[in-house]
Amino acid sequence: MTEHERLAAALTEALQDEYKARATYRQILRRFGQVQPFVNILNAEERHIRALDPLFHRYQIPIPADPGPGQVTIPDSLAAACAEGVTAELENGAMYDRLLAMTQAYPDVQRVFRNLQRASQQNHLRAFQRGVARGMRSATTPVTDRPLICGGGRVMGEGCGAQSCWGSRRVSPVLAKGGGRRYHGGRG
Repeated sequence: MTEHERLAAALTEALQDEYKARATYRQILRRFGQVQPFVNILNAEERHIRALDPLFHRYQIPIPADPGPGQVTIPDSLAAACAEGVTAELENGAMYDRLLAMTQAYPDVQRVFRNLQRASQQNHLRAFQRGVARGMRSATTPVTDRPLICGGGRVMGEGCGAQSCWGSRRVSPVLAKGGGRRYHGGRG
């Protein structure tokens, strides 16, 4: 395999992994609603794809088609989705170790791969680990099927900025106007 063929294989594998992650998080959000950490991580996957695109152009490598949602299976709960996210991010870190070894002749590719690996290991992995530790649940209560409203007045996961939106031990429920459940504490 030539140096350019190794580069093409590495870039293609990285992009396909990002496509799969994006498809997974889109499907999770469709099933469970706009919940964290999946909203933020989906946005990050979009940025990762955009970071890889210029490398394909620079080295005149055809960009592989996105296979879309058909390539993913969604877990039955957010807790299971977070657990699978932990596994996927650990695998992602190992993948980038391997791809970095394949692309040593390309400092620009190495820089992008290291940035993507760092985001995976320092941000995504930690977010999923927190989700597992908190026993993630959907943004609706199983009893009433009404939205959970955070202390900032938004449906939980829509970014009010309150530290307590997702599973803080300091959270205390109170009935909210309109029959939803309101969770507040921390900054919210």
